[in-house]
Amino acid sequence: MKVKKRQDYLSWDEYFMGVAKLSAMRSKDPSTQVGACIVGHDNRILSIGYNGAPNGFDDDIFPWDREGEPLETKYLYVCHAEMNAVLNFRGNKKDMEGAKIYVDLFPCNECAKIIIQTGIKEVIYLSDKYADVDEFKASKRLFDTCGVRYRQLHIDKDKKINIEFN
Repeated sequence: MKVKKRQDYLSWDEYFMGVAKLSAMRSKDPSTQVGACIVGHDNRILSIGYNGAPNGFDDDIFPWDREGEPLETKYLYVCHAEMNAVLNFRGNKKDMEGAKIYVDLFPCNECAKIIIQTGIKEVIYLSDKYADVDEFKASKRLFDTCGVRYRQLHIDKDKKINIEFN
């Protein structure tokens, strides 16, 4: 009897989003953990990133608050996962052209500009919880105008990926 291949393997989208989600687990942000995974046209991972403090900014003194005076909150300082993934890339810029980026959360307008400038042509995201906020409306306008496709990845809510270190 011929052995058949497994049927419960991950799709490419599930795999790369799983890498983004695993990267997000490195974030020290107590309220929002976001990961990003940039993938070339040949389904090879080019880079990953997660949201966090800039290099050299001590995580223990970093202002992780969401509310308060602007200089005392995280928003003016944190580096987003998309930015870090682009900056972590060590290859030739040409390799980034036509790539895809997988992210937990739909990108803000600042990250949208970075994505566009790198030549990434598709954004795959899980959540668009800030869809009604101007910065995220601007992202969609930027993507639409500059020819960057975006789509929400719908994964069965019961789907779990377990990793055992043994």
